[in-house]
Amino acid sequence: MAMAAPVKVVLGSIAFGIFWVLAVFPAVPFLPIGRTAGSLLGAMLMVIFRVIPPEEAYDAIDLPILGLLFGTMVVSVFLEKADMFKYLGKLLSWKSRGGKDLLVRICLVSAVSSALFTNDTCCVVLTEFILKLARQNNLPPQPFLLALASSSNIGSAATPIGNPQNLVIAVQSGISFEKFLAGLFPAVLLGGLLNAAILLCYFWKLLSVEKDEEVASAVGEVVAEDDMTLHRFSPATMSHVASLNSQEFGSSLDAFARSPSLFGEFAHISSVRSRTNSIDIDVQNASNVGIESIRASNASRDVAEGAGIAQREEGVSSRRVSRTYSSQRCVSRAEASVQALDSKESSMEMWKSSVWKACVYLVTIGMLVSLLMGLNMSWTAITAALALVVLDFKDACPCLEKVSYSLLIFFCGMFITVDGFNKTGIPGALWEFVEPYARIDSASGITLLSLVILVLSNVASNVPTVLLLGGRIAASAALVSPAEEMRAWLILAWVSTVAGNLSLLGSAANLIVCEQARRVQYFAYNLSFLGHLRFGVPSTLLVTGIGLFLVRSY
Repeated sequence: MAMAAPVKVVLGSIAFGIFWVLAVFPAVPFLPIGRTAGSLLGAMLMVIFRVIPPEEAYDAIDLPILGLLFGTMVVSVFLEKADMFKYLGKLLSWKSRGGKDLLVRICLVSAVSSALFTNDTCCVVLTEFILKLARQNNLPPQPFLLALASSSNIGSAATPIGNPQNLVIAVQSGISFEKFLAGLFPAVLLGGLLNAAILLCYFWKLLSVEKDEEVASAVGEVVAEDDMTLHRFSPATMSHVASLNSQEFGSSLDAFARSPSLFGEFAHISSVRSRTNSIDIDVQNASNVGIESIRASNASRDVAEGAGIAQREEGVSSRRVSRTYSSQRCVSRAEASVQALDSKESSMEMWKSSVWKACVYLVTIGMLVSLLMGLNMSWTAITAALALVVLDFKDACPCLEKVSYSLLIFFCGMFITVDGFNKTGIPGALWEFVEPYARIDSASGITLLSLVILVLSNVASNVPTVLLLGGRIAASAALVSPAEEMRAWLILAWVSTVAGNLSLLGSAANLIVCEQARRVQYFAYNLSFLGHLRFGVPSTLLVTGIGLFLVRSY
């Protein structure tokens, strides 16, 4: 492609340079507006500088890629709501046998989940859980965070929905989901195992057997101490309950004595007895002759009044006992009915939740099967997303708000910016210089091509690299054979994805893990650039090399 006018080349380079700086360093001091605003700024400058006309700028936006990205994000939101990632987290900690076993599990779970639900989603959901798991088991967080980030990048290369650059490659190349998976799965499998082995060798001392045994014994001591603590406090709890019952019994007696009706009966008895005593004294002073008869009559009257009072007391107490018993029976019946209603409602809610989760999983499986059958990937993902929205039978706004619309806007601006930079002729001129030495039909050509992709993916990020080089690499490979063209697309997908493991800035998944780990409350950990680079360089070179051999032989 011929170079554009010098003015257009300079202005287009300025616009693309601003986009690149803000995409790679989103918080630069002189313009800390972030990646999304940076991509829109680059696109706007391309239009304002007349590097690309407004009509062509709209045409540069790839709607199928945006639709596929939106659909997969909505499906991931509903899978998270259906506790899919919670179950993955439980799988990591289930019967773990120490640090090395946990490291291998993280590599496996993150690779599989990123291939199905995108690497960014996997890293967002699992980072905090893995960090807490490492801290609670007295294990160093760095090996597990590196395992999550690197294995997510490697695993995401297996499918077109694993990461954004694969989405671009799948849509632009027209390679079906099945062929994409078949071409890259062997490389992903062997590359993932090699990456796990490198992690184990690199952190062998930190994850040694002695360390694992100390951790296991410490956990056992903690559990034993907890059991002893519970046993130690059980007698105190029982004595506390007994004393509480005694207090309740005394208070009930006091309340019984302070009851207004019963107090009136006892007062009436006291007044009657005092009145009879005063009558006896008066009669004794008035006449000593008839004192015996008067006393006899008073005694008989006292006996009669006492018998009546006793009968009334028995009637009052019996009525109160029956009333109390009937009220207690009513309360117990009400409590039993409320408990039965609550248990029925809870069982119904659990049943509805289980059915809904099963429907979410079935829709997701149906989406994957449809993709394997070769149906349109964008509309398949959108259909699955809308099916989940309908099955949820609620206002979809809370779920749709969790979609990363900033990422969609970033892609829109990036499409326009990269297309404008292509129109300057600079990428074409650079490719014409490299192409004779980077042909797909020779080992030296594949090596040079892979190095170019590797460097550009870490300098300009992987998605812009795919947009800049994808069509040119495919066109060069098509001159050899159609089979080589598909193989060129697969090599581009593999190298641009694994290149993200080279440095901390190589992929968005690395930055997500780093930021999530730094912000976790009580368990925060700072994954440094050099700490990642020391592991990333050997791992990336070895995994890329063995994967290229398998993809080339496909």
